[in-house]
Formats: sequence, structure tokens, C-alpha cells
Amino acid sequence: MIQEHRYVVVGAGPAGLQIGYFLQERGADYLVVERKHSAGDFFSRFPRHRRLISLNKVHTLSDDPEIRLRWDWNSLLSDDPSLLFPQYSDDYFPSPDDLRRYLHDFHTTHDLRIAFGVGVERVVKEEDGFRLETAAGPELRAECLIWAGGWGAPNIPDIPGIEYAEGYEDMSVDPEQFRGKRVLILGKGNSAFETAHELIGHASMIHLASPRPVQLAWNTRRPGDVHGMYGALFDSYQFKALHAVLDCTVDRIAFDGETYTVDITYSHADGETATLEYDAVLRCTGFRMHTEMFADGLKMAPCGKLPEIRADWESANLDNLYFAGTLMQARDLKRASSAFIEGFRYNLRTMDRLLAERYDGIRLPHATVSLDELTGSILDRLNRSSALWTQCQYLIDALVVTDGGVERYEELPEDYAVERFGDVITVGLRWGENTYPAGPHPVPSRAAESAFIHPVIRVFRDGVLTEELHLLEDLLAEWRHPDRHVAPLEEFLRRLLPR
Repeated sequence: MIQEHRYVVVGAGPAGLQIGYFLQERGADYLVVERKHSAGDFFSRFPRHRRLISLNKVHTLSDDPEIRLRWDWNSLLSDDPSLLFPQYSDDYFPSPDDLRRYLHDFHTTHDLRIAFGVGVERVVKEEDGFRLETAAGPELRAECLIWAGGWGAPNIPDIPGIEYAEGYEDMSVDPEQFRGKRVLILGKGNSAFETAHELIGHASMIHLASPRPVQLAWNTRRPGDVHGMYGALFDSYQFKALHAVLDCTVDRIAFDGETYTVDITYSHADGETATLEYDAVLRCTGFRMHTEMFADGLKMAPCGKLPEIRADWESANLDNLYFAGTLMQARDLKRASSAFIEGFRYNLRTMDRLLAERYDGIRLPHATVSLDELTGSILDRLNRSSALWTQCQYLIDALVVTDGGVERYEELPEDYAVERFGDVITVGLRWGENTYPAGPHPVPSRAAESAFIHPVIRVFRDGVLTEELHLLEDLLAEWRHPDRHVAPLEEFLRRLLPR
């Protein structure tokens, strides 16, 4: 038996549920298939030490539900106010078990069409879509395939002897098993620091090792980098407590049945080498996408772990294949928040609108704004939108000038908007430099020197950036001051778009 649907979504994690919700809301012909027997099964095992790094800021200064989403990193978007994650946990860094409970309620409350226990084993490209072979259940055909399968396998570095390291996905989470032991952790991302944090009061020595320096979120402002909650390991390093963070290449791991002998080359010591001994070696080097099921081959991004995608999240080499969730991050890697629910929930709202236009003939929604209302309209969006806030430096509002006024298309990737419209004004939020220049605090005429998140309006002509306006940062992220924000924006628009 063959089941045919316009849209087939693979995976019932947060991304699969979110895009399923949007498809259902507009009455699309869709089916979500999930290998496991519950929604969000990934979170039954990960993170291993049962604490998410996605913020759950229950208490904010605003009663506006749109603004509150800026600091709620775990809720999916829907029209049901009871389905907000802060109602499931008060913890700032919540348990993944609470997230699983939330995801279960989300899919059952909305009665999403999900076929559980159906694993996709092979994906074959056909002229009018895809054929999906499954291990259990019917063969499926999809005009549009949306892959929301998330990470499928551990990322294992090519190190001789790596088979002796115990993987993050399988290692013991009982810190007592490491009492008094010398532990090497391969990797310096959040999973590595999560593991070190749990062992710090038990192991006699912990070393974290990778070739490049650790990327700290408090410096980079990227949620995927190491969070400050793991700062105790750095304290121990600086306090000479035998724990250390090493920039080095691990050249070889050997094991004699009792002791691990590890050869390393330091990254910043002119090729200096060392041989160190440990009682345990743990591999915490992240995950990669499973690609073996794509019969026609899948083009991967340069990082090797993510699919290469076009500006609208379509596969770079397989037409009609789109990626949802953490797999959407190749175009804003290390820049925005597409790796997290807080970011990809907005990507998916936009992607659904693009799919509706392409496959169902529904024009991309937009509003027409008069020139007289433009300044106020822009500032209203910047001050309230949670999408422009959480996906700063990636999603923007696109303004297209027409004879009837200005058409505003909300929450598009900036590269997509430029590619689609050519002549376009983009409105979004961006970070400034990491440190302030010497001298007094910037004034409106020097707003481009702002270090904190602040509005940026950019003008593209024939796809080329020609000019931009920065509006001065504000500690409380309120950009409505008559002299600092309204007047500079009004002057810029008047020059750009004379009445």
C-alpha cells in the first residue's frame, strides 16, 4: 500500500511538531512520521545530565505574550495560551523531562497527524517528489519532503584509538564512578562542560581538550557556545586545582587494559608534544546528521555535519527537500539561534508561508504601509517582535517600495529577501562590536558604535548593500526616544523615500 501526501514531515521532535502545527492550521495535506513511539524522544536521553541550556525566564518586565517569548526559549508557537513552556517548569534551566511532557501535550492538544513507530529507511528522489521506504508501515510518497529528523549520529573525530573513548551518548552519568580518577574529556562544547561540571567534585583531575580555544557565550553572544553556568571548571583551572582546559590536538589514544595513554600536540606552543595518562577518556564531540538513507546523495555544508541549504531552507542539491529544526542552521551558523527552539520556531513559521506560496498558490502574506506611517510601524515591530529579537542578525522585515506605498514582508531571512526582491530595505536587530571604542558613550550620530543589540536598517539595490542606518542601543531594549531613535529614523526614511 502506498500513501501519498503533499507534505511528509520526518521526525516528531520540536521542529516536526511546529511545522506540523502550521501545516494543519492552514488545512494542508500532511503527515508526520516518527521512528520512536513518542514525541521528542531525543530528550529522553539528552542532555545526559538532565539539564537544558535553553533559558526558561518565567519572570519578565512585560505582560505582553509576544515580548515574553523573547526569553522563553522552549515554547512552540500556537494560538493556545495554555501551551507555553513556563507553565510546565519554573526552572531557569529546566529538565528535558518537562520538555518531553510539554511536547506530548502540544501534539495531543492540537491532534497533529503523526504516525509513530514508522522509521524512514530510504529516501528516493522522483520526478514529482520523493518516495520513502519505511521499516514499518506503508511506503510513502511526498510532493514536498520536510526533514525534521535532527541529529542522527555522534560526531566521532578521526583519532587513532578513538574507539577506546566512551561516547557522550553511552557514558555513565553516575559521578561516583569517576571518584578519584584522572579524566580526559574530548571536546570543549556544552556537552563537554556539562559532563565536567557533574564530575568536578568527584574526579581528581579533569582535562578538556580540543584544537581550538573554547568559545564562551558571554563573549560571542551565541547560545550554542559554552554557557556561563559551567564557569566552575574555569575557576578550578585558574585556582590551580589540577583541572585544565587544553588547546591541543589529540594525536593518539592507547589503552593497556588499565590506563589510557594519550599523545597530544599543543596548539600554541610551537609544536610541543606531551604524553599524558588518564583513568577514563570521554568523547563529548557533538553530533552529526545521518545521511545514509538518501539514495541520491545529500550535499553537506563545509562543516560536514549539516546539510547545505538554499536561502529558503531547501536542499542545495535535492529539489523539494526542506530541512526543519536544528538542521536549518547552516546559513546562520555561529550567528543566530536556528539550532534552538527559540530560533527555528520562527524559521518554520516563515518556511510554512513559503511552502504555501510554492505548493498551494497562497501568496506570501504582507502588509501595505503608507510613507507617513512607516517610522512608527518600523519602531513598533522592533520594540515588540520576538522573532526579530531571538533571530537577530538573520531574520528581518523586508520593505519593498511600490506605487501604492511600502509592502512589508515579515520575518524573512535577509539573504532570501535580497535574493527575491533585489531592491529592498531590511529592518532588523544586530549586535555591535564586542567592546566599546575608547571615548564617551555613543550618541545618535555614532550609533553604529553600539555594542549591545540595536536596530539596523539596511538598503539593498540590485542585491548590493548600499547604505545602512544604526539606531542607538538601549539597556531595556526600548527604541522609542524622540531624539535618539524616532528623529534619526524619520530623517533617514525621508531622504530615502521622499514624500
